[in-house]
Amino acid sequence: MTPFVETDKKPEGDNQRTGPLSRPAETAINYGQVQEKNLLQAPGVTVREITPNIGIELRGIQLSQLTSEQKDELALLAAERGVVLFHEQDFADIGPEKQHEFGRHFGPLHVHQMGGQIKGYPEILPVHRDFLSNAVDNEISNNHLSEDFRRLITGLNATHSGFSQAAVHEHREYYIREPIEAVHPVVRTHPVTKTKSLYVSRLYTRNLLNFLFDHIEKGADWHIRVHWEPGTVVVYDHRNTQHSALRDFKVAEGSNIRRHMARVTSQAERPFYEE
Repeated sequence: MTPFVETDKKPEGDNQRTGPLSRPAETAINYGQVQEKNLLQAPGVTVREITPNIGIELRGIQLSQLTSEQKDELALLAAERGVVLFHEQDFADIGPEKQHEFGRHFGPLHVHQMGGQIKGYPEILPVHRDFLSNAVDNEISNNHLSEDFRRLITGLNATHSGFSQAAVHEHREYYIREPIEAVHPVVRTHPVTKTKSLYVSRLYTRNLLNFLFDHIEKGADWHIRVHWEPGTVVVYDHRNTQHSALRDFKVAEGSNIRRHMARVTSQAERPFYEE
């Protein structure tokens, strides 16, 4: 579960080194008890499906005011739709303590290996870039593979590594913990929906054919693009989606105009595959 928020405020950075990540946790939410009425049927809420395969937009409710039950429903909605989009939010203005508290509802928070931290909050990752977010539904991309190819890759494992990102990054002073490597299944099972999705990424996955990378990145049927504006928050489930950054407006050469974003990511369980 990752809330991604745009803000026009420049975060105060802090590049203190942190220790290694904690072990993946069990899911913090009892999805079997979630009732899909607290959030989607809340007074004043309007709902729009963005594409048939991925993405849903909610208006008329503030993330900062969600009850515990509504947060649980948001987690289920993100698992089912991959990406949940909110506009006109005050989330960027509630401060790091409340943003931290919001993320903790969904599980222990992840500390990214690079990036200037919000001072005192290493789990909040400032992103100093001007971009739109391109999200991919890896469940749908997996379903669009041929049956023979799905059979070929089912049961295979791949090495997911942070070392390649570390090798190309220019600002070494922003590294706040050591990169890690882990072995995960190429096709994983979502613990909530029990659906199967590809679990590979060109940036992080080693020792795998480029065919799967191209398949994920170039299949328009399982992509969604979000145009950012002040007050936009995107919540996505990283167990069955991935994202990339694309510049979405023109900045004159020599201009120092920037938008600033922040990300809070809750850790989930270790990826697994089951029939």
